[in-house]
Amino acid sequence: MRRALATFITCLLGFTSQAKACDVALLLAVDVSGSVDPSEYRIQMGGLSAALRDGLVSEALVVGQANVALMQWSGSSRQEISLPWFAIRDFEDVESFARMVDETPRLWRNYSTAIGEALLLGLETMQTAPDCDRLVIDVSGDGESNEGVVPQDVKPLMARAGITVNGLVIDTRNEGILDYYRSNVITGQESFVVSANSFDEYPDRIREKLIRELTKQFAAR
Repeated sequence: MRRALATFITCLLGFTSQAKACDVALLLAVDVSGSVDPSEYRIQMGGLSAALRDGLVSEALVVGQANVALMQWSGSSRQEISLPWFAIRDFEDVESFARMVDETPRLWRNYSTAIGEALLLGLETMQTAPDCDRLVIDVSGDGESNEGVVPQDVKPLMARAGITVNGLVIDTRNEGILDYYRSNVITGQESFVVSANSFDEYPDRIREKLIRELTKQFAAR
């Protein structure tokens, strides 16, 4: 089964001899602001680790020789890379990174939401990324930015650096959050945002989002 999936995804990726060894450098930026309670934090981290282990996701990571990293972000001056760049070369690497994600302790709670500053750290982190075809930041959150740098001011910097920013919004209390992310957060020609209606939906949505990020660009080739 895995061999068949690998063959399928290799065709999607359409590698050529000129392609870089690494398809994507993917930074996973997780919201740990005050609106996220302890059980919701665990849902996010457990859902993300489960999504990384998904058959299609893990195959795409291995075939694409991806590099992945994890950020936690909250209010101003509270953004940190919890797991630095990690090279995915085989399925054991996927399992190792997924396990580290699941075991990552929460850094902050009870603070505001500074999406712009999270994006600035993402920009800085991408400058140290391995040499990959694509640079993608995956931002998840449940609220609009209310502190620090305005996220729309960071979008031109992302565009100049060739970084795609995608979003996953957890729409539990803010009916306008999806449009907010579309207008102010995501950027890049292939960028998109998906929505979970609750934290309980997060595991399914992050799996769908990772599959789309890792394979959609190549499906049309």
